[in-house]
Amino acid sequence: MPAPARTLQPQPDPSSRALSAAGLRAFFNIARDWGLTTDAQMVLLGSPGRSTFFKWKAAPETADLKRDTLERLSYLLGIYKALQILLPAADAADAWVKKPNTAPGFGGKSALDRMLGGNVADLVAVRQYLDARRGGWA
Repeated sequence: MPAPARTLQPQPDPSSRALSAAGLRAFFNIARDWGLTTDAQMVLLGSPGRSTFFKWKAAPETADLKRDTLERLSYLLGIYKALQILLPAADAADAWVKKPNTAPGFGGKSALDRMLGGNVADLVAVRQYLDARRGGWA
């Protein structure tokens, strides 16, 4: 006699606080790997107030980020992952964001310079460029 079919129970969505904490922990690790200044980190996160930024850094588990900041984190994590795929040597992947880039959309400046434009669209542009380079969605 066959075993009864198991019904998969839907998993609860992670809480906003859990997503925020995980995203911030990953971001601060990326910021360390990329050698980002505090000011650059703040711009990439959407320019929160300094006290808010340092609270997030000291205790990411207490953050409950707004949608804009979560979206920024998503793009930054995707950029980091794409670089790890394209440039498997960690040092090369981490250095790429600061190297001048002559590809369209960068104007000879680095990807970091583009991302520091401060708009989500700047993060999207870098992510799309890297995804296209690795043969993913453009």
